[in-house]
Amino acid sequence: MPQGKVTTVPQDGLTTRQRRRQAVLAVHTGAGKGKSTAAFGMALRAWSAGWPIGVFQFVKSEKWKVGEETALKTLGRSGGAPVTWHKMGEGWSWIQRPGTERDHAAEAAEGWAQIKRDLAAETYKFLVLDEFTYPMKWGWVSVDDVVATLAGRPGTQHVVITGRDAAPGLLEAADLVTEMTKVKHPMDAGRKGQQGIEW
Repeated sequence: MPQGKVTTVPQDGLTTRQRRRQAVLAVHTGAGKGKSTAAFGMALRAWSAGWPIGVFQFVKSEKWKVGEETALKTLGRSGGAPVTWHKMGEGWSWIQRPGTERDHAAEAAEGWAQIKRDLAAETYKFLVLDEFTYPMKWGWVSVDDVVATLAGRPGTQHVVITGRDAAPGLLEAADLVTEMTKVKHPMDAGRKGQQGIEW
């Protein structure tokens, strides 16, 4: 694909400007690092364009702080476009201690229900559904419902979904799919994650 050039022009009766302003559904998937980071980079561009941002993080603990959260929340309080951040779902359960179990499936389902309400109300212009492929993979949220809801969303609401193992139906529905592939990682040499690099 030549830089900045489309490979085909559809016969859809739309002008170039109208096509350029259509809502985008993006999916960042694959085993490599950088899926969420790329989505938050898109959110920075959206914030710069003056769009209200909604971030919904699945499979992340409420206690887990990421640098992008601090940066985007600070920007949201700076007088520009608002940024709202939600955490729900699994909550790093593989390291939780006995007696701390929660109904993660119910939390993920409620998170999706809130996203549906926000889409219907056009609360945000740009939504990041971080690690959202996992609730679909685990059967907590219906892939068919996600695809149908996103296909029918009103207005021009852009959505980016991140996570490994994206469902084929979601990939088919997306306008933009990027697969992150690991070539090399510091963990291969026994180096654990670092602040400023991993979070």
